[in-house]
Amino acid sequence: MTIETVVERAAGLDIAKASLVACVRVPRPDGGWRVHKRKFATMSADLGSLADWLAEHRVTRVGMESTSDYWRPVFYLLEDRFECWLLNARHMRAVPGRKTDMTDAEWICDLVAHGLVRPSFVPPPPIRRLRDLTRRRSILLADRSREKQRMEKLLEDAGVKLSVVASDIFSTSGRAMLDALIAGERDPRVLAELARGRLRVKIPALAEALAGRFGEHHAFLARMILTHIDAISAMLADLDARIDAELAPYRSQVELLDSVDGVDTRTAQ
Repeated sequence: MTIETVVERAAGLDIAKASLVACVRVPRPDGGWRVHKRKFATMSADLGSLADWLAEHRVTRVGMESTSDYWRPVFYLLEDRFECWLLNARHMRAVPGRKTDMTDAEWICDLVAHGLVRPSFVPPPPIRRLRDLTRRRSILLADRSREKQRMEKLLEDAGVKLSVVASDIFSTSGRAMLDALIAGERDPRVLAELARGRLRVKIPALAEALAGRFGEHHAFLARMILTHIDAISAMLADLDARIDAELAPYRSQVELLDSVDGVDTRTAQ
């Protein structure tokens, strides 16, 4: 049984880190098909040559396997000139009839030409940028949380029970006490007097909690942790500003999502 061809001029790319193999399937003037294969490096200039080579063969659809992140620069360079399909490796393996002597690029080309695979979703460039930014923010938020946990463990090691009395040791009051400890202040009553707002009613308990064995070793490590936390916070502020700018065209969608119970602004973004 002959499988119907749905894409007359298709291409398949087998992509590795340093090189790729491209296969093009084009119709013969007298009927049948002619297959062209060529190997390219993956530097930007070489990918430009790949695009020109595909254009010479008047390719309309290019399929490539989602191998690691190696597909990204290839897809991004070609997407403005061709219909690019990113293919799930599991879906490709599920298609029966693969020949052991057929190269991956030719196999991909055949699957695309016969419509036997479906593309994975690749968001447009603005959404890709937004994904990069929000994912980076998630990573930094997790890093900052881990550093705060390390500070609490360091205080425990020093016998300082600040977190028992203060729910947030990085509040304005907690930060003032930490800065003072690092600067060399060891009198728990002096440290407790740095409390602000509602925490002042807990000054006696704070004085008791701050009476530990916090020494120069702890101060050295605590200073590093706070410096790292401050650096992360500065990066997060920059990311928030950039994310807000990228979201300008989608402001109404974000506001609509934010109106849903349980969805805050960051989740909506």
